[in-house]
Amino acid sequence: MKSAQSLTFKVTRKIPELIAPAKPTPHEFKPLSDIDNLEVLRLQIPAIQIYRRNPSAEGKDPVKVIRNAIAKTLVFYYPFAGRLRECSGGKLVVECTGEGVLFIEADADVTLQQFGDAFYPPFPCKEDLLYDVPASAGVLNCPLLLIQVTRLKCGGFIFTLRHNHTMSDAIGAVQFMSAIGEVARGAAIPSISPVWDRHLLNAREASRVTCTHHVHTKIPDTEGTLTPPNDMVHRSFFFGIDEFSALRSHLPLHLGGCSTFELLTACLWRCRTIAISPQPNEEVRIFWAQNFREQCNLLLPVGYYGNVITFPIAISTADELSRNPLHYALELVRESKIKVMEELKKSSVDQLVIRGKQTHFVAGSYAVSDLTRVGFEEVDFGWGKPVYGGPMEDTIFSSHYIPFKNNGEIGKMVPVCLPANAMEVFVKELEEMLKGGDHQKSKPVIKSAL
Repeated sequence: MKSAQSLTFKVTRKIPELIAPAKPTPHEFKPLSDIDNLEVLRLQIPAIQIYRRNPSAEGKDPVKVIRNAIAKTLVFYYPFAGRLRECSGGKLVVECTGEGVLFIEADADVTLQQFGDAFYPPFPCKEDLLYDVPASAGVLNCPLLLIQVTRLKCGGFIFTLRHNHTMSDAIGAVQFMSAIGEVARGAAIPSISPVWDRHLLNAREASRVTCTHHVHTKIPDTEGTLTPPNDMVHRSFFFGIDEFSALRSHLPLHLGGCSTFELLTACLWRCRTIAISPQPNEEVRIFWAQNFREQCNLLLPVGYYGNVITFPIAISTADELSRNPLHYALELVRESKIKVMEELKKSSVDQLVIRGKQTHFVAGSYAVSDLTRVGFEEVDFGWGKPVYGGPMEDTIFSSHYIPFKNNGEIGKMVPVCLPANAMEVFVKELEEMLKGGDHQKSKPVIKSAL
């Protein structure tokens, strides 16, 4: 596969503007849910959608089409045009001011063909494709969305979005983008009406931690573990049928029916821990955002676009995780997942809120998120489906699982970010694991996206 990670190009942008709803909207205060209020969600999340030239859209300007569609869509999603405020006790509330979302019009002197024949993170010139408007990246009192549409020389374009995670999870963000796409294609109203109803995910009582949970306590960064060095390397790895088959060959029979998510998460956690080489007795964690829309008895209405995620956490010492075979990590991941499922069956938002309040990015933490069923790749603004839709890149603390076709084979692409020396160890460990167990010695190593 040929990608464009070393490609350079120039982006010319106009002065950022605010797009307000096309019609007057209510001025009111709308509290977020207790799930939305979790500290781990107080950040901005970027995404990128890449579109080819479409002859049927000839003569249409994607900037104008999308700008107008955003204004019309905000009439229905008007909380996005407001600003977050913090009330007593740290509770977040949206003041629906109607001020609008940030929008940037831009042009790039590059064609989509120059990006190569494969689209996956990291993407070149990402700072230019999603310009960080000064004083816009905070959580409070800032625009809740930043959108940039960049025209390409070939007639294609790139749509980038940065959204405040407290307002919605990935599924909610895709619901909003899909609504813009429907309006851009001529719909008068979105096919799915947005639903606020954030009270449905409030704990029944004020949630509090009544005992010490050392698993989730914030740990001082005594050795600079949390500070990414300057020699960071970004690589993406494809996992398809061969890769998952090789990983399963390492497992005992009773774990052979594990999901690909569980298997991949355990594999990455173990390889990454060996690569970063923590102190043997240091506790290392992996946690992930788990959508629970279909696993609970809360009967959330269709159109709910808030955060509906919880955070299972697996923990081990670095020594035990590194020395033990893959199934040790897998069993820890599965146990954590089962525990959360049991909580969900009880519809215990109280427990989910407590769990989330204990989730922090601390030394030794690694977060993963499965985006293979979220729908980024389905968003259509009138130019057809994107050639890529999803995250722009990952960090030293996190990775996303992205749906990807590799020579026609459907699998998962996983961007990984590590210091250069750690990346070498990571690749070596991963290749050894992907040679397979006793019955898989001839299996090929990973088809790495270089």
